[in-house]
Amino acid sequence: MTCVEPIRKISQIRKIEKLLNLQSKRNLILFTIGINCGLRISDILSLNVGDVKNKNFIEIKEKKTGKFKKFPINSKLKPMLDDFVKNRKNNEPLFLSIFNNRLERIGAYYIITDVCKKAGLEEKIGTHTMRKTFGYHHYKKFKDIAMLQKIFNHSTPQITLRYIGIEQEEIYQSYSNFIL
Repeated sequence: MTCVEPIRKISQIRKIEKLLNLQSKRNLILFTIGINCGLRISDILSLNVGDVKNKNFIEIKEKKTGKFKKFPINSKLKPMLDDFVKNRKNNEPLFLSIFNNRLERIGAYYIITDVCKKAGLEEKIGTHTMRKTFGYHHYKKFKDIAMLQKIFNHSTPQITLRYIGIEQEEIYQSYSNFIL
């Protein structure tokens, strides 16, 4: 299994958002949820319209861990979701494929890898990139590894740091700054 990277530059995230906005609301919202909520792709794709319609919080049972998770829908995502789900039925999947059934992991993978390639990213990218991007930027903004560890349900802070690519980044920086 190859390890994917987070998107570290905000400018690259904005470029991806612009490209996705040209593609479809669905693709933009898929990415926006991924980088703003830190959910696994399996949990994002299992959302139904009723999980977000007229809601201020998303409540899920995580597929991988079976744990209950509840978190607020932030001010960037709320208006996007409200517009995206109006006139849609609560029991329908939030993300539909072109065949009008639930978007699957492979479809999401192609959406994310394609747009990142078009945006010029050279890192190893996959659907997990969105979750790692959330973690990376959450850590950079708040420097609270304990909170991020709780959000991700990791057993140690070291696992969380390694997961979001901070440890490797710090190793590279130490090499770059070490000159004899």
